[in-house]
Amino acid sequence: MTGPVPLDLADPTVVADPYPAFARARAAAPVQWHEGLRLWLAFTHAEANAVLRDRRLGRIWVDRSPADRFAAFNLIHRNALLEMEPPSHTRLRRLVSAAFARGHVERLRPWVAGLAGRLVDELVERSAGTEPVDLLPGLAEQLPVAVIAELLGVPEADRPLLRPWSNAIVKMYEYQRTSERETAAERAADEFVGYLRALAADRRRHPGDDLVSSLVAVRDAEGDRLTEDELVTTCILLLNAGHEATVNVTANGTLALLRHPDQLARLRADRALLPAAVEELMRIDSPLQLFERTATEVVAIGGITVERGQKIAALLGAANHDPAVFTDPASLDVGRADNPHVSFGAGVHFCIGAPLARVELQAAFGALLDRTSALELGGEPVRRPEFVIRGLASLPVVLAP
Repeated sequence: MTGPVPLDLADPTVVADPYPAFARARAAAPVQWHEGLRLWLAFTHAEANAVLRDRRLGRIWVDRSPADRFAAFNLIHRNALLEMEPPSHTRLRRLVSAAFARGHVERLRPWVAGLAGRLVDELVERSAGTEPVDLLPGLAEQLPVAVIAELLGVPEADRPLLRPWSNAIVKMYEYQRTSERETAAERAADEFVGYLRALAADRRRHPGDDLVSSLVAVRDAEGDRLTEDELVTTCILLLNAGHEATVNVTANGTLALLRHPDQLARLRADRALLPAAVEELMRIDSPLQLFERTATEVVAIGGITVERGQKIAALLGAANHDPAVFTDPASLDVGRADNPHVSFGAGVHFCIGAPLARVELQAAFGALLDRTSALELGGEPVRRPEFVIRGLASLPVVLAP
C-alpha cells in the first residue's frame, strides 16, 4: 500500500480548490490508499456511492481517548444516528422520523421564507447597491441557526449560544487540529449537553409545539422511546450537521452564482429553476467533503480489498464532479436535470434533515433573487482553512434594491 499520496489535505491549494486534485487522482485509480490518514479514499461516483451504501461498511464509533478528557464529546457521538448501524440505527431513526413526521418542517416553511426575506432586506438596506456587506453573518449563518432553534423551541435569548458551540465541536472532524481546538470542542460539547438536558426537562413539564417536545413524547408501536442521552444527541446532531451544511451551501452557492453570472441571470429570469438550482449548488461545491466508513468484513471495491477493521472514505466532492456521471462537471448548470449528487449522503445514513435543508436553501436563494435587483461580489472571499467541512469565513457582496 505504498505509493504517492493521492491527496495532501494540508496543501493550501487543495483546501482552496480540491476539485483539480480530485480529477488527477480519479484519473489514476478510483480508490487509493492514503498512508498519512491510514484509510482508503474513493474518488469516483460509483465507488463513493458504494462506500455509502454497502452494509458491510459501517459507522463504528470508537471513543476518543483519554475518556475523561472527551467525556461529553464521546457521549454526543456514542448516541448519535450518524455513528450507529442497524439495529440500533433503525430503532433510533424510526423514533426521530416519527417526531419529524408531526409536520414540523412544513409548519416552519412560511416562517423560514419570512425570516430569509427580512435578513436579505437588512443586507440590502446596509449595502444600498454600493457598500460591501458580509453574507455570512448577515444571512448564511443567521438563517439556519434560527430555523433549528425555532424547530427545537430554543428561547430567543439563548440562540446566540448555538453556533459557537457547533463551530467548536465540528473542528474535531478535521485531520489537522490542535490540542487547543480539541479542548474547545470538549468544553462546547459539555456546555451544549447541559443546556439541552435542562431544555428537555422543561419540555417534559411544559410541552409545546416544537421538536424537543415531540422527541420527549414520541413512542413507537412497541412503546419504545428515546433515552435522555439519545434525545440530547439528536438535537446536537440536528444543529451541527444540519446548520453547518446549510451555512456552507448558502455561502459556497452564492459565490458559485457570482462567479457564473450567466447562471445567476438565468435563475433570475426563470424562478421555476430554483429547486434544481439548489441541488446543483450542493453538487458544485459540497459542504461536506469526506465521510468515513469502517469494514466489518472483507469488502472488494474499486479494484482493491478493504480488510476488516480498515477505514474507507467517500470523497463526496470528488464523486459530485465525476465526468462519468455529470456532463461538464466543473460548470454550474442551474437547470441540471439529471443530478444524482451525494451531498446528503446515501443509504441508511442519508441525511434525515434533507427536507428541512432544502426548505432553508430555497428560502435563502429565493430571497436573494426576489429582494435584490443586482447582486455582485464586494471584495475577495475568505475561505475557511479546513478540508472536511468546506465553507467560507467571509463573503463580501453588494446588493441593490
